Amino acid sequence: MMISTKGRYALRVMLDLAQYDGEYVSLKEIATRQEVSLKYLEMIVAMLHKAGLVRSMRGKEGGYRLAQPPGRIAIGSILRLTEGGLAPVSCLKQGTEPCPRAEGCPTLPLWKELHAVVNHYLDGVTLQDMLAGAIPAGTPGTATPE
Repeated sequence: MMISTKGRYALRVMLDLAQYDGEYVSLKEIATRQEVSLKYLEMIVAMLHKAGLVRSMRGKEGGYRLAQPPGRIAIGSILRLTEGGLAPVSCLKQGTEPCPRAEGCPTLPLWKELHAVVNHYLDGVTLQDMLAGAIPAGTPGTATPE
């Protein structure tokens, strides 16, 4: 699984806003700090706004801010929004036709578990955790590399 540029930039925007403690910040300032095209950020922020993750205000003192405190915004919610889900294989994506091989597929339990682990981990990390540099370590697996 690879996180797209859209997902990475959305996370950067949200972290940037989290640093300003509820103040409205202009998209132009964020684009400059993050070295990202203003046009591209407009598209990403529109998506974040529509999902209720950011609020906007027009005018001279306007801009964007987080809709909730950074400790209440999970990284998983940002990435699922921008990526359209975090399924590691197409047969686990929501809204797709069920795989005709799913019932007897010997690999499906592995992909389901990976999907659950990824979602659980990303839902357990908030913007506040990232700001504080308190990123939890993943749970080590039981398999040993050869």
